[in-house]
Amino acid sequence: MTETPEHQHEGESAYEKAMRPEDITRLFVERSNAGDAAGVAALYEEDAVMAYPPGDRTVGREAIRALWEKVLANRPRFEPEQPLPTLVSGDIALTSTPPGDGAGARAQVVRRQPDGSWLRLLDQPEFVPPTAAR
Repeated sequence: MTETPEHQHEGESAYEKAMRPEDITRLFVERSNAGDAAGVAALYEEDAVMAYPPGDRTVGREAIRALWEKVLANRPRFEPEQPLPTLVSGDIALTSTPPGDGAGARAQVVRRQPDGSWLRLLDQPEFVPPTAAR
């Protein structure tokens, strides 16, 4: 028996699930470039924490969706970045990518869900070098 849309959790309906931690980065780029803020937010756990905007935090899937609506309104173009090796311990994994501009790294803690898919729990989209700290 398949679930009907009204029985699915918000953000899970028609979206492809990340069945490997590395899939999240690809899905993030695809959905961002499509201007799909809800699709981006669906890659995060309900209580996820994102270290963005710089120097601040965005907490919760709904707040992350609202943030991405603003960011994607400017129609930025995201390019896929080659991921660094994923570090996995049980149902938790650390994913990271070196930004194309060479400025530090991006890192995410992701967690395996009961259905075997993965969602972001913590997202550090950019690290500011300590020498650039205020």
